Amino acid sequence: MSDWRKKLDALPAGPGVYVFKDAADAYLYVGKAASLKSRVRSYFQASNSDQRYFIERLQLELGDIETFVTATEKEAALLENSLIKQHQPRYNVKLRDDKDYLSLRLDTRAKWPRLEVVRRPKEDGVRYFGPYHSATAARATLRLVNRHFRLRTCTDAEFQLRTRPCLQYQIKRCLAPCVYEVDHAEYGEQVHNVSLFLEGRHDELVQHLSASMQTAAQELKYELAATYRDQLRAVESTQQTQRVSAVRDIDQDVFGYFRNGDKVELAVLMARRGRVIGVRTFDLRDVRLPDDELIASFVAEYYGLGSFVPEELLLPVTIEAANGLSEVLAERRAGRVSICRPQRGPKAQLLRMAMENAAHAFREKQRAQEDMQARLSTVASTLGLPRPPRRFECIDISHTGGKETVAAIVAFRDGEPDRKRYRTFRIRSVAGGDDYAAMREALVRRFRRGKAAETGWDLPDLLVVDGGKGQLAIAASALAEIGISDLPLAALAKEKQNVLGAQLVDRVYLPGRKNPVELRSASHALNMLAQARDEAHRVSNALRVKVGRGQRLRSKLDDVAGVGKKTRVLLLRKAGSLQALEEASEEELVAMGTSRKQAAAIVAHLHRATPDAEVSEELALSHAFEADDAVASQDAVSEDDTPTPIDLAAGD
Repeated sequence: MSDWRKKLDALPAGPGVYVFKDAADAYLYVGKAASLKSRVRSYFQASNSDQRYFIERLQLELGDIETFVTATEKEAALLENSLIKQHQPRYNVKLRDDKDYLSLRLDTRAKWPRLEVVRRPKEDGVRYFGPYHSATAARATLRLVNRHFRLRTCTDAEFQLRTRPCLQYQIKRCLAPCVYEVDHAEYGEQVHNVSLFLEGRHDELVQHLSASMQTAAQELKYELAATYRDQLRAVESTQQTQRVSAVRDIDQDVFGYFRNGDKVELAVLMARRGRVIGVRTFDLRDVRLPDDELIASFVAEYYGLGSFVPEELLLPVTIEAANGLSEVLAERRAGRVSICRPQRGPKAQLLRMAMENAAHAFREKQRAQEDMQARLSTVASTLGLPRPPRRFECIDISHTGGKETVAAIVAFRDGEPDRKRYRTFRIRSVAGGDDYAAMREALVRRFRRGKAAETGWDLPDLLVVDGGKGQLAIAASALAEIGISDLPLAALAKEKQNVLGAQLVDRVYLPGRKNPVELRSASHALNMLAQARDEAHRVSNALRVKVGRGQRLRSKLDDVAGVGKKTRVLLLRKAGSLQALEEASEEELVAMGTSRKQAAAIVAHLHRATPDAEVSEELALSHAFEADDAVASQDAVSEDDTPTPIDLAAGD
């Protein structure tokens, strides 16, 4: 009998957390229990009714069991969440990275709050709404709020530097607190209305707006009354697309799921004040957890980092230690949270609706996947590929007049952008706008690591280059230089006019084939290659702009050894200009916040720096404000060829 089997007889009967580990002491699964003894032993009973999705693997991989006794179920839920975040167990439910979803952030503690899109919510005590399953939905909601609720849209840096109101004020979409005296109570009312709107409490918001409109009209404030009228119409228009339920007037989230082997589709149906306002779906793959563990893990993961927690959760299964999870969520909500599994009545009807939505989403995604496989098979047959290109990459070069040359390689998987595999390069050895040499360098750097089988750099099924026969030859030469001879290649040329005035459509050039494949006459399946080409072009251009901006906004202080970014920002803020810093003595620099050693280095460097190294004081000061206040951008440059999961998505 192995050691972990001996531990089954000594398990305590109280609440706690259990950890399944493999032979290498890596975490397989973390769970909570109201009774450790009964819960852990249930995994190894022959009569278990969970279809053994998870157990069949557990018996083979389990090396040890570790348990933590807690005083209450609530403590068990908190400890479980902490261990999952720290160790990322193999079989616990993991939603896709936060970066794949957008949330809306509203800092109600700020003097003049604004609503903004974020990808990575933080534990900073502010309100987050979402995550939205679609970037389009998140940005559409943001546009709707900005159009009808008069909150500022500018960043903190722009807000501080502005001396006159922007266009948003002129078209009556902002109160312009940046330059005008604005009634703080009036602005706060707009913030409150936005919170009600984003929480889905539309009925309450309609009553509030109607009352405010009537009051403003009675006080002869007709312009303000018109504002409330427009907001009321926007909310009522949103309500028209919602379904009314027969459930009592509370906020609810209803969880449904559909399972097919190890593939699971989860649906969250959101009901606010008796009205169904929307459904979010999540697809999970390689899921081997029993249903109750799956739902419990998903619920704990779903309500993280400031997400709105409703008064009631309706679940399709009974979960372990539900009381503890309820207490944890009640703390986040600052109010009571009920977790139940309805069997009959209106709540059960909502639950059936959530289950139907999960099944429908699963079938739709299956059909879309089958359609994509057919399209990829068409691409393979048209281009003469050995297999459908489930993974393909596309490269594009961009530069500014021969300078600031960069390369971007975008990746697609099953016809969809795979942004975690995007790669960006600062071209090191090429000058003067030589696109061929720049492409060669980028391809050699990327595929040398692919041939070495480095993690995250594995080879695609197809490489697409932006260009014609010349770019195709360069790509083939670069791969041959590395020793890769079996990677399919294609060059995608843009639409243009030839010397005779004839219009040439987008076309694909292939090695060993004289005439190109015209996209106009080919299947729509080939259009995904054009989509990849356009995406690579967009990413490389965005990267070039960022690199160029960084070069143009450099100042003399950037090259002073021992002086970091925070110190540079502090000095520029306090001094007001580079000229003032050049004229400052060591004692004055120390008074501004530097150390004596830093002050000496700054004085020595600034006095010997050449005029060519200096940028305008206005740009340097603006750079200091932006560095201090702006949110870190997602489109980072990969200087050392390390995987850079950039996301430069435009529009959605």
